[in-house]
Amino acid sequence: MKPAGRSLPITLGVTGASGLIYAVRAVKYLLTADIPVELVASKATYQVWKAEQDIQMPGDVVAQADFWREQAGLPPTQGKLRCHPWSDVGANIASGSFKTRGMLIMPCSMSTVGKLAAGLSSDLLERAADVQLKEGKPLVLVPRETPLSLIHLRNLVTLAEAGARIVPAIPAWYHQPQTVLDLVDFVVARALDQFDIDCVPLQRWAGHHHE
Repeated sequence: MKPAGRSLPITLGVTGASGLIYAVRAVKYLLTADIPVELVASKATYQVWKAEQDIQMPGDVVAQADFWREQAGLPPTQGKLRCHPWSDVGANIASGSFKTRGMLIMPCSMSTVGKLAAGLSSDLLERAADVQLKEGKPLVLVPRETPLSLIHLRNLVTLAEAGARIVPAIPAWYHQPQTVLDLVDFVVARALDQFDIDCVPLQRWAGHHHE
């Protein structure tokens, strides 16, 4: 018996790119919507947490799940969140036989983009992403870098040609954002739209109304 679509988890990859708040907000909205999350943070993510927030992300995966919920302002029992060590290439998300909605990498570093474009899988995050491509499953990348070099652009094109969706961390202003989190949430919402997941409160563009 195949599991119901709503019960399928989404894989969330978090790399060492700046902007971990994007991943935090994604965790918040996905777990609040009762969508299971399989999370894997790259080795560099630990350093970025320290640099951006002066916070040490725990290495233990059980404590890490509590950490992500705490950062998202959620109670310890909110939703289904399973964290994986970046080195555990034998985890469930490393196999194409493990059913998910797809994978979202947010934020996505240019190093990760380059490795994926070259077909390299040196850790669990990269392996899980490679699995999505080979299985023809949704892979959504939210690159957070500027400016982009020609190498970056070519790697992104390669991934787009392989089936990945590219959602740059570029906010809009038509929804009249009042806070930084409003800008962050816009990007999170547009990334989740690629999976047909609508769980982020967002004033969407409704077009012009003529009497």
